[in-house]
Amino acid sequence: MDYLDFSGEIAADSCEARQHREPNLASMDLNLLVALDALMEHRNVTRAAQNIGQSQPATSRALSKLRAVFNDDLLVRSSTGLVPTPRGERFARMLRPVLHEIREIVASQSSAQKEWPSKAVLAMPDHQALVLLPRLLPQLRERAPQLDIVTDPFLAGALRRLERGEIDLAVGQIGTSPPGYLRRSLYTDRFVCLLRYDHPALAQEWTLESCAALRHAAIASNREDGFGQIYDQLDALDMPNRDPLLVSSVLTAAVVIAATDLVLILPHRIATRIAAILSLAIVDPPMELKPYEVALIWHERCHRDPDHAWLRREIAVAAKTQPAQE
Repeated sequence: MDYLDFSGEIAADSCEARQHREPNLASMDLNLLVALDALMEHRNVTRAAQNIGQSQPATSRALSKLRAVFNDDLLVRSSTGLVPTPRGERFARMLRPVLHEIREIVASQSSAQKEWPSKAVLAMPDHQALVLLPRLLPQLRERAPQLDIVTDPFLAGALRRLERGEIDLAVGQIGTSPPGYLRRSLYTDRFVCLLRYDHPALAQEWTLESCAALRHAAIASNREDGFGQIYDQLDALDMPNRDPLLVSSVLTAAVVIAATDLVLILPHRIATRIAAILSLAIVDPPMELKPYEVALIWHERCHRDPDHAWLRREIAVAAKTQPAQE
């Protein structure tokens, strides 16, 4: 018995059918759809041309091309002007919402803050949130009320999480940004000492020796991710006392300071915020300490995104507009 192999013919037919079902958009000038939308709306070649900023002959040529592409007249002459064919009517109903979505995509460049998703995640320790959020949140409530800010106090793995999109931005200390990341300096601050208001040391001369004689509290930093430059280095100051009490957050440290004879060295802006809440005194350190710089860091995948750039600017504004006394 002879066997006939139809597999090649069937495959060719399937390929041809698939090509018929799935037209190649790359071969079509999508501007023709803009012309078709205008023609369907105005039912007049001259008015449609004026609406889209083309000449009347160019719009006529566009209609001819559309007729060839869709193998349909789409619009035909009548006693009252152009009228759509049944297929043209279906295209008109489908085309308008599609073009609207495309215009929304293009327009998002000029209205970035209105297009943010519902949530932005910022990795920052609690004491940076204490400084930035009281200024940032009122700004965002006015300019992007639909945007919720979620803060993550843990900076462990910040670079990896930025790269994966798990967090949008990180706030902390970083001298230079690693390859693939960018930074923006938010503000520079000086360090001060925080003690309870009736601390016995305040009745004496405040010297390096008297400061070193006190036990210090310090903020524990998580450096296990290998990117030690992204953390707040409040526990790495060159102090004579080598046995500080490590606590998890600056607010916890402040409560401990208010009830003990411990001292905490921290940035001035943060200290003034805390001293306004608790009965604490602010004293300049009896030694010279390097300035404390806070930076914003993000991954290059988001660098040119208009929404992301807008939020970075808002954070920078909030950081620069702190009260003068801070």
